[in-house]
Amino acid sequence: MYSFEPSEEQKMLVDAIQRFSANDLRPQAHDADEENQLPAALIEKGWELGYLQASIPEEYGGFGDRSAVSGVLAAEELAWGDLAGGLAVMLPGLFAVPIMLAGSQAQKETYLEKVVEAEWLPYTAALIEPDYDFDPNDLKTTAQTNGAGYSLSGEKCYVPYADGAAGMIVYANLEGVTQGFILPPDAGGGEIVEREKLMGVNALPLYKVKLDQVPIPQENRLGGEAGHEFSTILASTQVAMAGMAVGLSRAAIEYARDYAKEREVFRVKVAQKQSIAFMMAEMATEIEAIRLLTWEAAWMLDSAKPEANKHAYLALTGAIDMAMMVTDRAVQILGGHGYIREHPVELWMRNGRGIAMLNGLAIV
Repeated sequence: MYSFEPSEEQKMLVDAIQRFSANDLRPQAHDADEENQLPAALIEKGWELGYLQASIPEEYGGFGDRSAVSGVLAAEELAWGDLAGGLAVMLPGLFAVPIMLAGSQAQKETYLEKVVEAEWLPYTAALIEPDYDFDPNDLKTTAQTNGAGYSLSGEKCYVPYADGAAGMIVYANLEGVTQGFILPPDAGGGEIVEREKLMGVNALPLYKVKLDQVPIPQENRLGGEAGHEFSTILASTQVAMAGMAVGLSRAAIEYARDYAKEREVFRVKVAQKQSIAFMMAEMATEIEAIRLLTWEAAWMLDSAKPEANKHAYLALTGAIDMAMMVTDRAVQILGGHGYIREHPVELWMRNGRGIAMLNGLAIV
């Protein structure tokens, strides 16, 4: 039986991220959303907390070992501060973690140290596609073999920081199997189309990318010539987004609770209204249920349990509905004030809607 008590290292990590989220991420979230841009100094400060570095073994430039449970705890606290800011801080993991999980020895030696020993750089990944029936296990983007390696063709969307990426992993369909390919910085045939205009996460720059027979050397296939198993990578993104949904929802219920305890309507505190109290009880129940399911899925990934992938999928599926319900109700609890941009609940509701769309933008 696994324990619900975090280790000393996990406590230190969570405490550090909580301080960063409360003192830096949360205070700057509103302006960053309005200006469609995150301050570079803010991202760098979050990067210096060292979450990703602590997930990479010393032989590759880090100072720890990967733990999905620790990653979920970190993702939750970052999203409590701000979803867009948290995704930006965790961005280099989209490049480094798949290489650590599935890369060849040569790929680990070539790339991991560059990522973790430098300042924050926009290492990213392209998984999501602009199709209503998007399925990460049945991608429309294709990889064709040729004499020198592979050529990638297709279209991707919601690619973070694609316009200035220091490195990018592109996922494509190779003979019916999803595989990752490390895009060379000088590869031709790729086009950054435009920045996405979305309902939420406006501070995070997301782009459409078109690929037209982009050449990929054989050694840049993730895992080398033999390739890799995609399911663990996908499950690691699912628990990451589920953890971020929990953090976002915690922020919403805490703000709505405090507002309801202070706000009076007809000489009665809003929190004393039975309908509001029941509403918040349901919100809290759903948050805790998804939180525990996410922790369990992360623990199963760390323990290499055979049903880890299924539980990761269940965690994200539940988190999608939970985040939308909680953030929507937080807006309702504030009444007319919930619709005013000076209160953060409207931002959290817009961001909460994106949980269903953005799987693949974080990994633990």
